[in-house]
Amino acid sequence: MGSTQQMSKEMGRRLAGHSGRAAQQGEAEVTCRDIHRIPESGRSEYATAENLRDLFREDSDRLHLLSFLLTADIEKAQRCFVAGLEDCADGNTVFREWATSWARRVIARNAIRIIAPHKGQPQPTESAHQPAGKRGVLEMPVQDVPFASVLRLNDFERFVYVLSVIERFSDQECAVLLGVSWKEMREARAIAVQRVSDFERAVTESITDASSTGNR
Repeated sequence: MGSTQQMSKEMGRRLAGHSGRAAQQGEAEVTCRDIHRIPESGRSEYATAENLRDLFREDSDRLHLLSFLLTADIEKAQRCFVAGLEDCADGNTVFREWATSWARRVIARNAIRIIAPHKGQPQPTESAHQPAGKRGVLEMPVQDVPFASVLRLNDFERFVYVLSVIERFSDQECAVLLGVSWKEMREARAIAVQRVSDFERAVTESITDASSTGNR
């Protein structure tokens, strides 16, 4: 998506102020552990724990954004990110070329553990995902609309949309992670895509109407 990079930078800045202390604590715990060891002969092929921690630091904006879009909550996003950082020390053997995919999957797995999304959940209220302010989603600035539309989805639809549409996980990967059939996952994706589209169209029409009224 064209706006994903801008969204990741913005959310990275927003979350950095909230999660700095938690991330530092998480890194300290990781550093103190007995980091997983890879056989000498495989060091050129596999990412080390330090490589994975560096990846979390260097790609923190995107991983923070992924954590936030999945959990729809700043505090839970912090927990999700720090848990992913801690997973770097859990003896994972990861090919270097797969390290980025591994990090995204770790974030997704931790978010699923924290939120426990399941089919049939009700749609959230407009203010459910705005813990830091009093504004409803429809009152958010225009630049926030790309992810405001995602936050309006219920937990299960949001996970499907973020993993399948934004992050481009395969249908099989999404279904396995969420513990549903391919059919259920695809149905949820179709609904989520339609709801996101409807919301963004409504916002666009509202902006156009307001602009037309102002020019009269």
